[in-house]
Order: sequence, then structure tokens, then C-alpha cells
Amino acid sequence: MWRLNKVRHKAGRQADSLEELRLKRRLQEKELRQARRDRQLVSKRLLLNEDEDQSEITMDTDSGAQHVLSLFHKLQHSGPEKEVHLKALSKALRDPSAQLAFIKQENSMHLLVGLLTGSNATCRLQAVRCLHELSHSPHTNIAPACLPATPYLLTYLSNQSTKFTELCLYTLGNLCPESDVVQEKLLAQGIIPALANCIENQRHNLAVVEAAGFTLSQLLQAKDGAGKIIPMVLASSLPSHLFSVLTPDQNFGLAPAIECAWCLHYLTCSMKDNRVLLAHGALSRCSSVLMSLGGAVAEGNKEEGMELLICPLLRCVGNLLSSCPVEELSSQVADVSIVVTLCALLQAYMQTQTALARESAWVLNNLTAHSDAFCSALLTFNLVPGLIQLLPFSQGINIMILRVLANIAHKKKEYCVQLTHLGLLSGLCATLKMADKDIVTLSMDVLFMLVVSSPQVAEEFVRQGGLSLLEALQYNREGDIRRRASYLLENHLLSYST
Repeated sequence: MWRLNKVRHKAGRQADSLEELRLKRRLQEKELRQARRDRQLVSKRLLLNEDEDQSEITMDTDSGAQHVLSLFHKLQHSGPEKEVHLKALSKALRDPSAQLAFIKQENSMHLLVGLLTGSNATCRLQAVRCLHELSHSPHTNIAPACLPATPYLLTYLSNQSTKFTELCLYTLGNLCPESDVVQEKLLAQGIIPALANCIENQRHNLAVVEAAGFTLSQLLQAKDGAGKIIPMVLASSLPSHLFSVLTPDQNFGLAPAIECAWCLHYLTCSMKDNRVLLAHGALSRCSSVLMSLGGAVAEGNKEEGMELLICPLLRCVGNLLSSCPVEELSSQVADVSIVVTLCALLQAYMQTQTALARESAWVLNNLTAHSDAFCSALLTFNLVPGLIQLLPFSQGINIMILRVLANIAHKKKEYCVQLTHLGLLSGLCATLKMADKDIVTLSMDVLFMLVVSSPQVAEEFVRQGGLSLLEALQYNREGDIRRRASYLLENHLLSYST
């Protein structure tokens, strides 16, 4: 999953106005988009305080291992400056060399755990900040060293302080991908029910929900996720909580919905059979939210970051469609106008986000593969001409469009005639000239369905100069293409050449 490498703290002080809050969210989401575009995959997050900015997280080599050791020794003795030393330690632990030096000290983690569980609220907050800095370390041996603190981090997920709970969640999320040992410990300590309870109890607090979504998504990307973690998640209340967050909040922004949508994506793509999620209403819910977003895009509203929510939703819908029994499809996706949404997304992102356009075409293919209703809807809403216009586009888009058109042609001969009237033959004449053998092969499959549907279609193809294209393909280096071309000519088209 595309990941943000840092998140500014969103709840440290009250926004002066609603507009200021919205501005902060837009800035945060801009960072999120940039991080994902830079392909920082499954990266960790550093939660910054309100009074910090990016420039302050650069490493100061002068405050390295020796400074950390000095602070550690000072903290071993109680005193009025303990809070000051602890805050200094949290900043010093941003240095990777200092992190290693700290965990090598005997009882260093015992010291942090003691402060984390003590009665001083300020020290508890700074202690979890230290753990958060350690969890952000590039060194793989840091995460196992933090395991003595994880039971307390999980317990504190029920804390009423947003800042404190977020720090606990992002720390756990950073630790999750490090090793199988860490994952096993966290599962044994009850991270899944803890996350479920956290989202349920903090549903109104979207900053915490966003952090919980991040932590869960990190956990779901484990190597053995499908074998152990995902069944545990599906057996919990987490899926229903994830569905409830999919609709973006107007004031807070898209980030919580994005995190939860990616969690659902990891669930749907890791299971061969998604009947459990289908029973939860996942397809209905995801397609509904997708239609709402697609409607906004069709009206020209491309809010920054919206594509980061649309992408996992498209993947969820596509994966769920592949698992949905044909007889249940109409009840799971009751509104056939979803095809309008998918075509709108195709057109909107064709030039700027090719991957999203391809995902949209893929979902459209899965939707029409076994459904006469959705194929008919493409014709009824006059969407086919727009699809035909996209056949020249490469990068996997045109082959998906061809599959959608093949799905339509396969359903009824009447549809084949309609496709011909809408200009598909000229589109096929173009794709038959392409170098991609898969495109050419699929084009001939579609052409076969068209020409056998009606003599008039065959005549029209000949009139448009199609015979010369097939005759040229008889000399193609691919034997399968040569055989298909010869079969079409000899059995269905040469009789119309006069």
C-alpha cells in the first residue's frame, strides 16, 4: 500500500476556525499524496507535534549515542528535570545510531516501560513518544526490543487523549511489519480485538480512526496475512467498522476513508473466496461509495487526493465481483448506473492517472462478464461509443475495453448488431493493425461474434476494407493469429468480397 512517511499531529490544539481545520487537512493530504506518488510503499510514519515541521526531523550527528547515554543515566535518577530529560531523549532518538546505543543499555526498555505506566501523565506521553521514535527506526533489531512495551500500548488504545492514542497506534503500526516474531506477539497480545474496540469507541474521533486504519493495514500486509491474520480480522467486528468509515467526512478530509479502503483492499485481494465479506454487504457498500465519488468526478469535482480513495475502492469492487455468485449480483449491485460511474472514471483519469483508468476498465469487465443487465445498461446509457474511442489507448486499457465489448457481444446477437451500428467495426480495424498479439487475437474473437450475428455486419466489415487486414494477418508470425484469420476469411467473409 502507498504509505505516508509522517503525519502531523491533528489534535494538539483547537483550530481557530472550521476553515483553518480544513486547510490543515488539505496540507496533510497533500503530503499523503506526495508520499504515495513517490512510491514509499509500506513505509513507517512519524507523528510530529504541532510545533514541529519537516526541517526539525533532520538528524543532528552531534546529539548521537553519547547524548542518549547521558540522558539515559540522568533518567535513572528521579528528579525535577525528568520531564525535560525525557523530552530531550525523544528528540535524540531520531538519530539511528542513538537508537542502537539506547537499546543496548541494560534496562533501557524497562526504564521506558516504567515511565509509560507511571502516574505522571507528562512522562507517560514523552515515554510513548520515545517508543514512537524507536519504532520509526530503520534498524530491524529495534522492533523486538520494543516488545515489552506493546501490551501497554494496546491497553492504552482506550485512552481518552487523542494525541496519546494516536502515538500508541502509529507506534504499533510501525512495529507490525518488522518481523514474524513481532507480529506473532502482537496477535497473541490481542491487537485485533484492541483495534476493533478502539475504532468502535473512538468512531467520532477520525484522527484516531485514521491511525487505527494505518495500523491495521500494516498488519494485513504481513507475509502470512491470508493464513492467520485475515481470518482473525474477518471473525472480528473490524469489517463492519471499516465499512462505516468509507464515506469521507466533509470537515476532516479523506484520510480515514483512504486508510480503511486500503484495509478492505488487502482483505479482498488476499482471499480466494470473499463470501464472508459479501455477506457483510461489502460489495454493496463499496460500490455505493464508489458511485458517489464517481458522480463528483463526472461533475468536474476532482478533490485532491480523491484518487487515493477511488483506487482501493475500485480494487475492492473488482475483487468482490469475481467472488460474487452470478445469481446474487443483481442484489449486491442493485443500481446498473454504476456503469456510468466507471465510464466517467475511465474518461476522467485517462490522461492523468492511467492506472486508475485501467482499474476502472477492469471492474467494468468483471461487472459485465456474467450480467446481461450491465451489458444492456452500457448500450442503454449510450456509453459504448466512448469505449470504442478508447481502443487506441495502450497500457492495458484497450485490451480491457475489448473484453468489455466482447462480453456485450457474447450476450445477444441483437447486441452485436447494435455494436456495429455504434462503430465498433472501424475500431476493430484499428486494433487488428496493432503489434500486441493479445489485442489482435481478442479483436478477431470480437469480430467473429459480430460477423456471425448478421450477414449485414459481415458485408459492412468487407466494405470497410477489413479483408485486406485479415489477409495480411495470414502471414503473421503467430500461428494462432494466422489460423484465426484464415478461418474468418474462408468461412465467413470471402463470400461477401464480390
